[in-house]
Amino acid sequence: MKATITTLSGDGIGPEVMAEALRVLDRVSSRYGHEFVTHEALIGGVAIDRAGDPFPQETRRLGEQSDAILLAAVGGPQWDSPSARVRPEQGLLAMRKHFGLFANLRPVKVYPMLAQNVPLRPDLLEGVDILIIRELTGGLYFGPRQEMGDGDTAYDTMLYTRSEVERVAHVAFRAAQGRRKKVTSVDKANVLASMRLWRSTVNRVHEDYPDVVLDHVLVDACTMHLIMRPSSFDVLLAENMFGDILSDEASVLAGSLGMLPSASLGEGRFGLYEPVHGSAPDIAGRGKANPTGMILSLAMLLRYSLNLDAEAKAIEQAVEGVLADGARTGDIARQGETVVSTREFTDAVIAKL
Repeated sequence: MKATITTLSGDGIGPEVMAEALRVLDRVSSRYGHEFVTHEALIGGVAIDRAGDPFPQETRRLGEQSDAILLAAVGGPQWDSPSARVRPEQGLLAMRKHFGLFANLRPVKVYPMLAQNVPLRPDLLEGVDILIIRELTGGLYFGPRQEMGDGDTAYDTMLYTRSEVERVAHVAFRAAQGRRKKVTSVDKANVLASMRLWRSTVNRVHEDYPDVVLDHVLVDACTMHLIMRPSSFDVLLAENMFGDILSDEASVLAGSLGMLPSASLGEGRFGLYEPVHGSAPDIAGRGKANPTGMILSLAMLLRYSLNLDAEAKAIEQAVEGVLADGARTGDIARQGETVVSTREFTDAVIAKL
């Protein structure tokens, strides 16, 4: 196979973890006989500094000519002011909207060898394997808004159309058919009109999937259930902001934000793949970053955009094998355990491959 991938290293630890993911990609290429062409482009804070735009036109162009985009991280203290006219996160929102990436998939898996890192009883973690599907281009983050300006009022609007909910609900039900056949839809239908539309639409889409069990849970209750009974969830479907918050909460189950990958998908095979963690400027350039989320995001790219499931599984098994062997970056190491660098962890993954 020959494929073109646009890589967006971004800010903070982004360039470090991207470099490691590309080393893994090279190993996959040589082992399986594929040709992967990569083009680096700007996104986020570094794009603001160099191009005055967090999502420059050249990045758009390269993305449009690629089979997929691999993104590392954006943001940092120098761009953190909420009142700034241009912010790194605006680049992410613009990119999702531009490419029509309406479904964000965030798998949350508990590795038994890391269970001691989680502030929950071990029995609560048994069998935890959740796929969170977050609607990505609607809701509060994209609805009509008014900044405060010189006045005393500001607002954001949670706006959804039935078609927006339908398309992401189909993604959730199809995913559940290949898993444990259960979808839990998260809303706030007891208070919000937009969420009553959400619930009624999900119910209608469910009629097309009689083999899948559907239940509904209010978002405030869901935050509690994720901690009290996480193994009861299979596919968790949520509105944009709710999904953002719940997926970060669920990262605790995996032991660290650095462990989690994600995929943002649209109607076709094109997708954007990125680890859930942020840019971690406090450890940037020090070889301390956990590359797991970045490497597993690469695996998702191979699976969803390039249809290379065997290669994706090989990466996932290599990561799990390295963890089983005891390799630990600082974020997942207990006191007294030997800590390896970002590069050393990836060396071990490549050796497994």
